[in-house]
Amino acid sequence: MARKDWIGSFWGPGLLIIVSGVMLLTTGCKKPQTQEAPPVPLVEVGPVLVKDVPIYSEWTASTDGFVNATIRAQVQGYLVEQDYKEGDFVLKGQVLFKIDPRFLQAALEQARGQFTEQRARWENARANLERIRPLVAQKAISLKDFDDAVASERATLAAVVAAQAVVDKALVDLEFTRIISPIDGIAGIARAQLGNLVGPGSIEELTTVSTVDPIKVYFPMSEQEYLKYMANGNGKAQKIPLELILAAGIVHPYQGKLAFADRQVDIRTGTIKVAALFKNPGNVIRPGQFARIRARTSVKKRALLIPQRAVMELQGKYQAAVVGSDNKISIRQVKAAERIGNLWVIEEGLKSGEQVVTEGLQKVKDGTIVVTKPFRPDSGVASMTGPQPAIQKTGKK
Repeated sequence: MARKDWIGSFWGPGLLIIVSGVMLLTTGCKKPQTQEAPPVPLVEVGPVLVKDVPIYSEWTASTDGFVNATIRAQVQGYLVEQDYKEGDFVLKGQVLFKIDPRFLQAALEQARGQFTEQRARWENARANLERIRPLVAQKAISLKDFDDAVASERATLAAVVAAQAVVDKALVDLEFTRIISPIDGIAGIARAQLGNLVGPGSIEELTTVSTVDPIKVYFPMSEQEYLKYMANGNGKAQKIPLELILAAGIVHPYQGKLAFADRQVDIRTGTIKVAALFKNPGNVIRPGQFARIRARTSVKKRALLIPQRAVMELQGKYQAAVVGSDNKISIRQVKAAERIGNLWVIEEGLKSGEQVVTEGLQKVKDGTIVVTKPFRPDSGVASMTGPQPAIQKTGKK
């Protein structure tokens, strides 16, 4: 028998049936695989709190001096002295600059000479009038001569008065060569240097002196806020304590008060400029600093509070995961309002005492069964039961 025919006979139909049966038997002996259920997620939960919380409004502000005196030269001349140190505190009446007084001293001497001349003429005219006055009664002189003498005396007296005014003006001009501070305050950088020709028509502004204790702070208040505060104060500004927050979040240690509001509302922004005053011992705060004003404006009664991390934002909508009594998750749409530090005020969608997921939101979805443990205040957010910071609302800028 040929080799090929032998192999064919060996792998005959009967052998193929046996092999197939063995394979089926082997397959049937395998145990069915069981799929393990996923572990129940562990999440942290905390209660929805109900508390009365103060609401604060906040505005962007800038500081300014209580009084800002611009120092200018009233007379023309060359600047010869600067008698103050820039940035120092100066007193009212302290000399800041000196202008070369020689030209004005000469003008004063000239005015005094003219005054002396006019006074001599007047004294002569007065003596002449006194001599001829008795002669009128005796009709020794004509009435015209008497009238001329009276007119001459009056004219020379008027010339004396005018000459005295010239002397007074020359004295004032000479005093203006000593440029003094009109107020107590901080003197700024000098705008003119020694040797400059200063005065009207040239370098007029020499420096600025600002009174900075108290410091004035300007901030824009929206028209709606202004009307509300005026209405609550019966037509007068309410005495609301103000906080001043400086750069880097430094809080000024002294509270301030509203001083006044501008006479009109800016039609471009719909805001009114408001000024507040703060004590500034040591003159630490200077004009031109950036600041923020914060004021407690109202109290929100029975506000619902949950941590910010318990709120999920999806396409502009907010959700929270509520854990029911059966440990089943219910995803709720909520309406979030103001933030209080690391907490959020919820206006709609939650009830007092409900439990919300604060940690592990990525593990759950609607209908998920979870294992819960209490929320840990030390996990990076504010405590759900401890004291809370105040709500902040940013005013219109």
